[in-house]
Amino acid sequence: MSAERETLTYEDFGRAARELAQQVADSGYRPDLILAIARGGLFLGGALGYALDVKNLFVMNVEFYTGVDERLELPVVLPPTLDVVDLTGAKVLIADDVADTGKTLELVEEFCAGHVTEVRTAVVYEKPRSLVTCDYVWKRTDAWIDFPWSALPPVVSRGGSGH
Repeated sequence: MSAERETLTYEDFGRAARELAQQVADSGYRPDLILAIARGGLFLGGALGYALDVKNLFVMNVEFYTGVDERLELPVVLPPTLDVVDLTGAKVLIADDVADTGKTLELVEEFCAGHVTEVRTAVVYEKPRSLVTCDYVWKRTDAWIDFPWSALPPVVSRGGSGH
């Protein structure tokens, strides 16, 4: 991991989400639904939903990071799990905050495979080591990213990581 840190502000995030939506629109891709990867992808998924006028938003909760540069060996889908019948035949846009190793996006793409007409990925950040080359990327970096929604500790700690 790079010793560098990148700080994303809410203002920067708003610009990033709008620019990503414009990339999607300019490409001619018209998703039927947006599949946000929780938790970080929820913010981008909602913003893209409004900007692309897509009302069908779904969520997959995937846990991989347990702390700053600490992760499980493999990402794990947490319940409730998405019913693939909701995705069948759809053009899906997967939204996440960062493609770091790419393993989470790879897992979600594999989940969609065979059920959807087409799947594309949109992320705010993509790291050079990502296994997945995303279709829509706002910025590429090797730095650790401090996102505005996880920069501060939780108001109430439930024993999990705020990240």
